Amino acid sequence: MTELRLAGVSKRYGGTETSTTADESGAEAIALQNVDLTVRDGEFFTLVGPSGCGKTTTLRTIAGFEEPTTGTVTFDGDPMTGVPPEDRDVGVVFQSYALFPHLSVAENVGYGLKFRAPPAGLTVDERVRELLELVDLEGMGERDPTQLSGGQQQRVALARALAPAPELLLLDEPMSALDARLRESLRRQLSRIQSELEITTVYVTHDQAEALAISDRLAVMHDGEIEQVGRPKDVYREPASRFVAEFVGDNNVFDGRVVDHDGERATVAVGETGVETGMGSETQTQTQAQVETQKQTRTTFTLANVPTDVTHIAVCVRPGALSREATQNQLTVDIETTEFLGERVRVHGHWNDVPIVLRLAEPPSGETCSVGFEPGAAHVLSSSDD
Repeated sequence: MTELRLAGVSKRYGGTETSTTADESGAEAIALQNVDLTVRDGEFFTLVGPSGCGKTTTLRTIAGFEEPTTGTVTFDGDPMTGVPPEDRDVGVVFQSYALFPHLSVAENVGYGLKFRAPPAGLTVDERVRELLELVDLEGMGERDPTQLSGGQQQRVALARALAPAPELLLLDEPMSALDARLRESLRRQLSRIQSELEITTVYVTHDQAEALAISDRLAVMHDGEIEQVGRPKDVYREPASRFVAEFVGDNNVFDGRVVDHDGERATVAVGETGVETGMGSETQTQTQAQVETQKQTRTTFTLANVPTDVTHIAVCVRPGALSREATQNQLTVDIETTEFLGERVRVHGHWNDVPIVLRLAEPPSGETCSVGFEPGAAHVLSSSDD
């Protein structure tokens, strides 16, 4: 097993007007910015984020396909600077299966063993059979890859990456081309294989649900930087930034201002309009009409766990925490659409121009729905205004 570390890793692409990695002006483009990351021995670690956030560039830097502009990558403390991909002892599974169409399934799996001897004294044929059994493709070695389904082809690609028994497994959105049900099945299989082999694994995906389901820990990336690292349940329940709160799963985020604090509970005004900013020359003076509008739209939340040293906050409430039975922190939501999800109904609507998502047992009967939440159900983030 291998511990992987990235320390101060940045990646910049020099700007020319024809460069696909620079901006439209031809200026230098920053793909990664000061990335610090440790992936532990035997850990299943996921990089998740929107397209263009830097997760694939991070993976390619680990693999050696890209060299960092600054910073270091180490495997068990050994620096990888200048070490080519073929000497890094990594297995890589790409988004495209990249199988050789003129080779059989068994020949594809054994291809990497032409350059490195099989582990544990096995012959090439023994290693190939062992891996086909591991990925549930026993007896399919003589087939042509084109005779396999997409999920089977991806398992062949996984077996090929594992054939030389690498110390580190890297997977770049390997399931994005598969349908939802097949992705879920293959995800469980991949988790089983990784756990059985205890191989250090870095997985790249833009699918937040997939990242939450499969990872020991994950890193949420945004604009080339890491926003948060943690266990899935911690990232979901306690996002460290507004971006993480809004990106990882459905969330309802309200901008609020603390108007009272008694140590255990805080009163927070939300839905304000025309608030005086007190920012020098940019101070806004409220008209009487604005004051009346604010009175109509503002409400207050009673919240727990609000720091005493902040005034402006973002209040994050997961859809499951909003309930029609709750008696505190009530909102009347204007319903726009409903989605039947089987055991639950997802409702999209608005409250005071704030998008709202609800997850209810039954669909609302009218055009509005009154819901509330308990004071301890919200997660509070300090706003940049403080």
